[in-house]
Amino acid sequence: FGQPHDFGQPPGDGGDSPAWSRKREPYVPPGPDRTGGARAGRPGDPGTGAPRPGPAVPFAELHAHSSFSFLDGASSPEEMAEEADRLGLSALAITDHDGLYGIVRFAEAADALGLPTVFGAELSLGLPAPATAADRAGSARSAVPDPPGTHLLALARGPQGYASLSAQISQGQLRGGAKGHPRYDLEELAAEANGCWAVLTGCRKGAVRRALEEGRAHRGTFALDPARRALDELIGLFGRDNVAVELTFALDPLADERYDALAQLAEEARLPLIASTAAHYAASPRRPLAAALAAVRARRSLAELDGWLPAFADQQLRTGAELAARFARWPAAVPHADALG
Repeated sequence: FGQPHDFGQPPGDGGDSPAWSRKREPYVPPGPDRTGGARAGRPGDPGTGAPRPGPAVPFAELHAHSSFSFLDGASSPEEMAEEADRLGLSALAITDHDGLYGIVRFAEAADALGLPTVFGAELSLGLPAPATAADRAGSARSAVPDPPGTHLLALARGPQGYASLSAQISQGQLRGGAKGHPRYDLEELAAEANGCWAVLTGCRKGAVRRALEEGRAHRGTFALDPARRALDELIGLFGRDNVAVELTFALDPLADERYDALAQLAEEARLPLIASTAAHYAASPRRPLAAALAAVRARRSLAELDGWLPAFADQQLRTGAELAARFARWPAAVPHADALG
């Protein structure tokens, strides 16, 4: 009571956790600008400080998660921007789950680095309604090794697209009635997008990939007809000019067969192929942290969750040259990602 008292709290580090942080400090980039080669980096920050990895192949990463995808992404928006800058990417999208929470920090860092930005989100469709108080207390993504729902990856085309995407996320969260249980209506999303979103078919949880995988589980081969119907639905809702087929970096034994199927669907529908990493962290040193976060989210030990984790190394940001080498059989995928970015 009376005069305010200084209890000797430290000034904070500008993050979101310390209770004594009254204001986040302005972002300061860790080294020279985009033309200056190596960046100095920060102590303990993986993925920064190394020299640039050779001549850049123009590539925009349009599917990436930051730590604002709670217990899923393992790098801060600033760290993602710094690594994208170091790799020489032409643009970076942050597409966190069901929210735009990290956009301000991402935009500030990218602006200081001179990195072009894309704003988007990965929306979770068809989540089950919480049935108990325990369900309502936690996210629909928690306590299960493989989260439920189908993903829709939406990228905002300019301020109008950002405004409508923000509004639809807010509406979906309110409609769900409990934190972590958003409920969207696909036709409503398409109507409100009104041509101002670019929609990617996404990762294995996207409707198109999901239809392919389910067909293979039942028939031993990728099912083109169900995937074709899922793709046709996206085209009918969002418009042919606003849909792209995504090839997500992977090294599993079936990846090339899956890419061939997706490329065939894209050719039939006259849609562009887009290369992506679907990165969940900036660089490979963050992989152990990402695995630990996934185990915490699933409420499993690392040993119990091991079979659910990617078997092919890292979900990290990569250079355009790496993506061009991986998708050499589908050479348009990297230039199309760059053009859309």
